[in-house]
This record gives sequence, C-alpha cells and structure tokens, in this order.
Amino acid sequence: MSEQTPPGELVVVTGMTGAGRSTAAKELEDLGFYVVDNLPPSLLREVVRLVDESAGPGQPIAVVVDVRSGSFFQTLQANLAQGATGRNATLLFLDATDEVLVRRQEAVRRPHPLQGTGRLLDGLQRERKVLADLRSGADLVIDTSALNVHQLTRAIAGAFGKADKVRLSVNVISFGFKYGIPIDADFVADMRFLPNPHWIPELRPGTGRDPEVSDYVMTREGAEEFLDGYVPVLAGVAEGYLREGKRFMRVAIGCTGGKHRSVAMTEEITRRLCEVGYDARPVHRDLGRE
Repeated sequence: MSEQTPPGELVVVTGMTGAGRSTAAKELEDLGFYVVDNLPPSLLREVVRLVDESAGPGQPIAVVVDVRSGSFFQTLQANLAQGATGRNATLLFLDATDEVLVRRQEAVRRPHPLQGTGRLLDGLQRERKVLADLRSGADLVIDTSALNVHQLTRAIAGAFGKADKVRLSVNVISFGFKYGIPIDADFVADMRFLPNPHWIPELRPGTGRDPEVSDYVMTREGAEEFLDGYVPVLAGVAEGYLREGKRFMRVAIGCTGGKHRSVAMTEEITRRLCEVGYDARPVHRDLGRE
C-alpha cells in the first residue's frame, strides 16, 4: 500500500497596499506554488479542495487577500483558525512605513482602494486599522520599506523555497536606533550598553564583520554574559514557536548606527543559533548607511 501524499503548504499573503504583495505572489509562483490573487477568504477551503482534486494534495498553494475583498476579508481569520483546509497554513504579512507606501502609490499613480474622496494617507490609515488584528497574528511579517524588488524576492525564496521546513527559520537583524527599530521584529535587544568602537580611531572605519572590531566588542565587559543569557532564551522561545506551529522568528539587535556593536553581536548570535540546530541568518539592515 502506497504512502499517502502529505498535504502541501498553504501560504496566505496579505498586507498593506504597496508593500509588495504582487512581487511575493510572483516569487511564490516561481517556487512552484499554485497562486490565486484577490481571493475572497470565504472561498479559501473551496480553492484548496479544487487544487487537491486537480493537482493532488501535495501541491503547495498561495492565496493573496487584501482589502479589495471587502466584507469577505473579515472572514479570513475565522477560516484560518478553523484549520478546516487540512493544510499547514502560514499567514504572511507585508508591511512598510506610510512614507514609503505613499511614495510607491504616487509613483504608479493609483489611488488607494480605501481612499475614497480623501487623501492617499487617509486610505492607508484606514487600511492599517482594518489589518491590525491580522498583522498581530501573522506567522511572518516582512517590512519592505528598505527592500527593492530583488531583495524582497530573495526574502520570499529564503522563507518558502524549501520543500520541507523542519527547523525554525530565524532572521537576526542588526540595525541602528537612529534609523528606527525594525517594525517586523519579534524581539529587540539593545547593544548600547557596550563601549562603542566608533570612538576608537583605528576601529572606526571598520564594521562588526571585521575581526578586530568583533574581537573588541566580544571582549568588553558584559558581552559574553549577555550572549550566554540571551541565546538560550531565544532557543527556548523558538521551541515554543515550533510547538505552536510558527516557523519564523525575527530578532533585532541594535546599536546607535548599526555598524559596529549590533553587527558583531548579530553575527555571533546567528552562529550560536546555528550551532544548536536553527536555520539562522544574519541581516545587516543599516550597514553602509553612514
């Protein structure tokens, strides 16, 4: 008797208008997903049933849901919570700052679907209010404010490009507080308790990736103690995420400018998480901005 084909993945793509839903959908299609755009959430289970019948239950599916779905949109959470599709569902939320979203919408000269007779910004604010609960319950939030099309494509491929994802995927993101905290971070840690290599003339031109800068940061008082305490906490939470069906975690590590301390600590935290079996990757958001 042949083994039953395990159900394929179901990815629900949603988020703010202009944050990159179309780009995400195109990349998921390239990755082999059957993609349905602008799907009324009430039809989610019906789409899964039809794909199961026509392509088989192993075919991964991605559906794009946004505010164009109108009143149907509010049924999405109920459909996902019921788990009636029989698939492992991942809710992907794409976001960006209002400033970036306004600029993108103005560039394509398209009104916001909730704008009405008001300003574009009014439509965005209404959309944020409608999507607030979905964003808070999303499995993966990607902030596309600083991402171009190619960078977003790589982020989607990194998250969904594997046939089987048995390990938690962790992005460890270095950033500079003067540029703002990443809006999609699950955890934020502040490295400004460590001495700043910026004030060491021979270290100032380097970055936290350079051995001499990294060695300086790691040998400062409190650095090793922080790592010994923080990484086990992240690992413990990661195990809880996996038990709850979450497979993505974003950890933000900040310092003043995102060049020295946060970069060095991000690299070390990533290394330690990989050592204990997590699919961890460093992302240096603000490196090179100075």
